[in-house]
Amino acid sequence: MMRFDPHDPKYFDKQELDSEYKRIVDICNGCRLCDNLCPPFVDLFDRIDAEDDKLTAVGQGNENPVHELKPADYKHVTDTCYQCKLCYPKCPYTPPHEYQLDFPRLLLRAQAIDVKENGKSLQHKLRDSFLGDADKTGKIAQQFNTIFNWANKNAAVRSLMQTTLGIHKDKTIPEYYKPDFEKRFEKEHPKSVTTPVDKVALFYTCLMNNNRPWVGEQFVEILEAHHISIIVPEQECCGMPELGTGELDLVFPKVDRNIKRLLPLVEAGYKIIAMSPSCSMMLRLEYEQYAKDKEAAKKIAAATVDPCEYLMQLHRKNILQTDFPAAGDMKISYHLPCHLKVQNIGFQTRDLLKLIPGSAVTLIQQCSGHDGSFSMKQEYYQISLDAGKKLFKAIEKEKPAQVASDCSLAHLHIEEGTGEIALHPIEIVYQAMGFTTHLKAN
Repeated sequence: MMRFDPHDPKYFDKQELDSEYKRIVDICNGCRLCDNLCPPFVDLFDRIDAEDDKLTAVGQGNENPVHELKPADYKHVTDTCYQCKLCYPKCPYTPPHEYQLDFPRLLLRAQAIDVKENGKSLQHKLRDSFLGDADKTGKIAQQFNTIFNWANKNAAVRSLMQTTLGIHKDKTIPEYYKPDFEKRFEKEHPKSVTTPVDKVALFYTCLMNNNRPWVGEQFVEILEAHHISIIVPEQECCGMPELGTGELDLVFPKVDRNIKRLLPLVEAGYKIIAMSPSCSMMLRLEYEQYAKDKEAAKKIAAATVDPCEYLMQLHRKNILQTDFPAAGDMKISYHLPCHLKVQNIGFQTRDLLKLIPGSAVTLIQQCSGHDGSFSMKQEYYQISLDAGKKLFKAIEKEKPAQVASDCSLAHLHIEEGTGEIALHPIEIVYQAMGFTTHLKAN
């Protein structure tokens, strides 16, 4: 039986993990629905087939090749998994099935145990601190954003970063803008809505706050135009970066603090709008696993929505203004982010974009391969680009006037892989609605 709760002391039982890993890999080998889904699965099945060939060659072809895999084989799968989670919705054996199979969480557990037992090299500690602690890095970058942005584009500096931190010198790093979204929101003092039709709290997320603040401003302007009352509560990084590097001691307190801040709002009737797919996924699907107060986490999960999902909710209530006075004919290739897909909310963003008169929207359901800080790491950079090739080819085939994605990190990979500049769907909707105040970052 798979162990999901990281608060359970046996969660860190290495012997139990090894047994569970073999059980699940044996099931996966017999199924193979995820073959060619991502590099880790391709590598895993190649290793199993290689062992099968060896057994066959010595007349033992009826033996189970999974039993021949070595610890290094399992570790390689763990290390190269970038937690896109696409295998979960594809898998026929997820809970409540008796097999209780959750491959992404199995690998998160394996990584957490590895970090706890073996630690990290100094380089990896520094790198994970720089890339993983988005709040700390963001605050520093806010103070010196001009220098920070220059350094991230300087070849000599990037070569030094690769040598010292292991951040690939060719990987595009998002730019930092000053002031951030939180300060802009406080300064502008959004107008009071006297008769609100709804009330929402923005979980603005690190990326939106530091790297795409104008998108948050645009979304606020759209909501205010529809008589939605908006607040921006105290918050911090959702914890996804640390979860992806196996540092659960850093994840637990972040999760609990955010729950403590958001719970009173949920109980007061606020919806929580998380502006990044990875963050909405954390609030909806992961917080219950890592929180002390699991009932509170369930309430927050039930109240969490994606921004485009929320606008479609307004549309179904006949609240959303759909005349789009500034709309024009546009061919849009819309990339559905993995962490939005795994939330099983349908194609809300695609449907929103299709409401715009003159829009021709093509849905692309391929992983960008960026996946948090994974693609920024020297040893995984090329793997991440290879993982994004299907998306890149689909975009190049469509030759769209505009590429859109809800994931701001996917924007970076799309630009690297195709040369196309991607926008957040909110930017397209904002312009089609005729708003102009926050068109550019400044």
